[in-house]
Amino acid sequence: MNRKVRVVQYGTGKMSVYTMRYVFEKGGEVVGALDVNPAVIGKDIGEIIGGEKRGVTVTDAKNAENLLKELKPDIVIVTTMSLLNDIKDAFLLCAKLGINAISTCEEAFFPFNSNPTVTDEIDKLAKQNGCTITGSGYQDIYWGNLISSIAGSTQKITKIKGSSSYNVEDYGIALAEAHGAGLSLEEFDKKIASADRISDEERQKVINSGEYLPSYMWNVNGWLCSKLGLTPISQKQECVPQTYKEDINSSTLGMTVKAGMATGMSAVVTTKTKEGITIEAQCIGKVYSKEDFDKNEWTIEGEPNTTIVVSRPATVELTCATIVNRIPDVINGKPGYVSTDKLDELKYLVKPMNEYVKE
Repeated sequence: MNRKVRVVQYGTGKMSVYTMRYVFEKGGEVVGALDVNPAVIGKDIGEIIGGEKRGVTVTDAKNAENLLKELKPDIVIVTTMSLLNDIKDAFLLCAKLGINAISTCEEAFFPFNSNPTVTDEIDKLAKQNGCTITGSGYQDIYWGNLISSIAGSTQKITKIKGSSSYNVEDYGIALAEAHGAGLSLEEFDKKIASADRISDEERQKVINSGEYLPSYMWNVNGWLCSKLGLTPISQKQECVPQTYKEDINSSTLGMTVKAGMATGMSAVVTTKTKEGITIEAQCIGKVYSKEDFDKNEWTIEGEPNTTIVVSRPATVELTCATIVNRIPDVINGKPGYVSTDKLDELKYLVKPMNEYVKE
């Protein structure tokens, strides 16, 4: 491509501070921005990123279709919510207009196993109009490609076991609430944990209805199976509340989480496969105490056993850099809803991103 990649930012919260700056630094241009928050509508994106004004103001998301038709961007970055149902209108609009889209939405990473109905709807529309829709972020490498690469150096695998922790304060109120932060233990059990005390048949009905609430690892396990060529025969998840011995203030929730209340949750997803390999992945998302820090640890058991630990990863920055580095892959991708295991291997963009886009 012999011009700059044109990007529209959908959602101008915490993550967009990085995604928009990274787009500019990688040789692209943010030509438009959308949000529902009256406090940011009308602001120049330079005020959000920090630094000089960019001559692009945030538009009310109610006018998204008109803006996208007018600007005709190459891709839309969606950094709003964590569930596919919450971003489906943005994805469907992009698919309808034939505009590529990528999102930090955790379920969007591999929604085929948690919300197949909406995924299929987006997929069909994107194929009709010749664009690519996908989800990416931190999990693309640290829960995905890094693990599959290690698997490639292993003779025999019996089990893949992973654990990752992150501070829900870094990702906004929607994510914090989805993790049960601020709930009493009774409320947590009723609103979150009880949803998984159902049979496989009942769970599949909920999944087919589009109302299932997957933990992040639910979609990650599906992605890993797809990437490694494994055939899932069963999958279950268990969500357990996390607590702390002292009160913790949460600026994201705007409250003090009292000692003994849920600061977040641990979600363990176990997948058994036809090939005899079990994947057991755990994510721990909570309001951090002063002793907590991000950690990512994965073990592949077999011949040989291999463990990799990433201590204190800058999860927010890594998420946003992954999204921006993925832009050429998405633009070059086949039409439809395409998970990143089917895209090119993620690479560091040494040259301006447009030089990686095929004509």
